[in-house]
Amino acid sequence: MELNVVLLIMLVSCAATAATDYVRPPPRATLSFPWSKKRSSEPQQVHISLAGEKHMRVSWTTNSKHSPSVVEYGTSSKNYSFASKGESTSYSYFLYSSGKIHHTVIGPLEHNSLYYYRCGGEGPEFQLKTPPSWFPITFAVAGDLGQTEWTKSTLDHINQCKYDVHMIPGDLSYADYLQHRWDTFGELVQPLASARPWMVTQGNHEKEYIPMLEDSFKSYNSRWKMPYQESGSVSNLFYSFEVAGAHVIMLGSYTDYDKYSDQYSWLKADLTKVDRKRTPWLLVLFHVPWYNSNEAHQHEGDDMKAAMEPLLRAAGVDLVLAGHVHAYERTNRAYNGRSDPCGAVHITIGDGGNREGLANKYVDPQPEWSIFREASFGHGELRIVNTSHAYWSWHRNDDDEAVRSDQVWLTSLSGLECLNEKADHEPRKMLLEP
Repeated sequence: MELNVVLLIMLVSCAATAATDYVRPPPRATLSFPWSKKRSSEPQQVHISLAGEKHMRVSWTTNSKHSPSVVEYGTSSKNYSFASKGESTSYSYFLYSSGKIHHTVIGPLEHNSLYYYRCGGEGPEFQLKTPPSWFPITFAVAGDLGQTEWTKSTLDHINQCKYDVHMIPGDLSYADYLQHRWDTFGELVQPLASARPWMVTQGNHEKEYIPMLEDSFKSYNSRWKMPYQESGSVSNLFYSFEVAGAHVIMLGSYTDYDKYSDQYSWLKADLTKVDRKRTPWLLVLFHVPWYNSNEAHQHEGDDMKAAMEPLLRAAGVDLVLAGHVHAYERTNRAYNGRSDPCGAVHITIGDGGNREGLANKYVDPQPEWSIFREASFGHGELRIVNTSHAYWSWHRNDDDEAVRSDQVWLTSLSGLECLNEKADHEPRKMLLEP
């Protein structure tokens, strides 16, 4: 066993367990964002995302329609050796008109390296760090963020984590049709999202659909462009990416997912391309959980689960992360509604700090596949140590401290017999048939 694995095991064994008399802190108010005058060309709401091998997409907005979609970057401060030009878009929503939204891909970039960059030829200098080329790698995870004081607490705790990539399984801003709340969310997350890649998928609060008046996901798709084209997808609502030995699939709970849909066809094709020697870890994120013992949102994920879970099991997905339910829950490896050693571990982590509060009521008795559940705000950290082992921990927001309240070692299915099942096994057959 590698030294870093041993050290992490020691860390787990020494960690204090959560107190049984834990008293959940009360709700906190929605954040306010005082207006401040900015130059029309000043870059705002800067965030980055992975955009293919050794490339990063830099996104930002300006109030000026004439600002160039150019990013200058280099490995030393204020010394920009490279420049890339990208694209821009904008949108209107009733009386709201967005600023100019820029998306520029930079690279190739070296792995595990610090870069300095500037957007639009002016404004402040930002720093970003690229992920490593191989293990270990750390993912931060928090769903259903919103813009409350609990959100800020969650972001502060994530900022203390030495993570490489942040993943969000839906419900980002909780703008809910009020488009200026997308702007304030961009302002809120910029310190973190400009420094590490944020990989997101959509939730119900991103939909913002008004029949015959406004299309679904207009703001989300305009502002948070993900590498869907780079992964062969036809929609920004579902895509995949690879980073440091992990293949990560982001699915859409609010777009078609039956076996005749574009998303189903793309998922099947994407899974067949996965090489578990190159990416021994296979992760999936979407918004509505398939395994949920909370009374909130019961059975909402059943149809998507029925359509897609056999594909995930056939491919040997290791971990599924979801949001939507404003609480935390971790399952045993599960498939078809019960524990299964060849199924995925499912984690619900819709507890980032949203304004709707926590989902406090659980189904009784606790299902046999449910291992740990608690209604508290917090975030998760997934540290993939090597090709076979990863350490998952959930950190509850206990007042203003991050308290590790759940942790588990995971073993990748890539090294087990699950992927060597006979082709006539029904889930495997679904994945292999044309």
